[in-house]
Amino acid sequence: MPGTEARLPHSVDVFAPAKINLTLHVVGQRADGYHLLDSLVAFATVGDQLGVQMDNGFSLKMQGSEAATLPEDASNLILQVADLFDHLPGAAFHLTKELPVSSGIGGGSADAAAAYRALSAVAREADIQIPTPETLLKLGADVPMCLTSRAARIGGIGEQITPVALLPALPAVLVNPRREVATPAVFKAMTTRQNAPMPRDLPTFNGTRDLANWLRGQRNDLEPAASQLEPMIDVVKAAISTQPDCLLSRMSGSGATCFGLFPTLAAAQKAAAAIARHQPEWWVKPTELGSQNERAQPRLS
Repeated sequence: MPGTEARLPHSVDVFAPAKINLTLHVVGQRADGYHLLDSLVAFATVGDQLGVQMDNGFSLKMQGSEAATLPEDASNLILQVADLFDHLPGAAFHLTKELPVSSGIGGGSADAAAAYRALSAVAREADIQIPTPETLLKLGADVPMCLTSRAARIGGIGEQITPVALLPALPAVLVNPRREVATPAVFKAMTTRQNAPMPRDLPTFNGTRDLANWLRGQRNDLEPAASQLEPMIDVVKAAISTQPDCLLSRMSGSGATCFGLFPTLAAAQKAAAAIARHQPEWWVKPTELGSQNERAQPRLS
């Protein structure tokens, strides 16, 4: 497109926050094999950082503590998102990877959603067609929910997204034992796929303790199967739940990352430091859970 290059921003930076399933109810399975979900999702203040420089053709380079095992070729979801933007001349992606791989917190999906936000911002500035968000579902059920990075109730196979505006701030600890758990294997190991959903109407939560008390009556239906495949998940949950002031400990997604909720950020930081001292090889992060949509907005320059 003549003149397009002159109108494109030079670079874009965008944050890709971790996705945490506070609940994950598996309520059915479609004929095509996709599972039906009812999940309450929040996003963390920890995540990956994606930089985008305009270029001819698309490329990807990675750095960071969790980058070593990830491919930089066309199998990476970032470049699969880039393929959707065939009206753009290209971009060089630079990912600082801080979220562990195959860990149940949507790292790859968050990166893909960040790439979509970044390229959409570029295309919008240049008045170039933007692919519809619905096209992202084929890249994985977590990608659409990561797109807005808002706390939400998720239904269907991941495409039904209802924002939850009044979720209280949730100080938390995220812990991964450096064990990858394959999502397809977890779903295959499940014994029951027809489970009860969350209540139709979510209550109004009067602070973190109130929400934690309510969450105890909900579930992650993938947790038993994931724990059977990777027993270290139970060890992680115990390490979190035995920390002073822990309100709740649960696995996120298909694992093996687990989270613990705490009444204050100071308590979460203290718990994270204690766990890291005893298990220095684990990935341990204090954080706050909620909506991260403002932090996840692309920054153009």
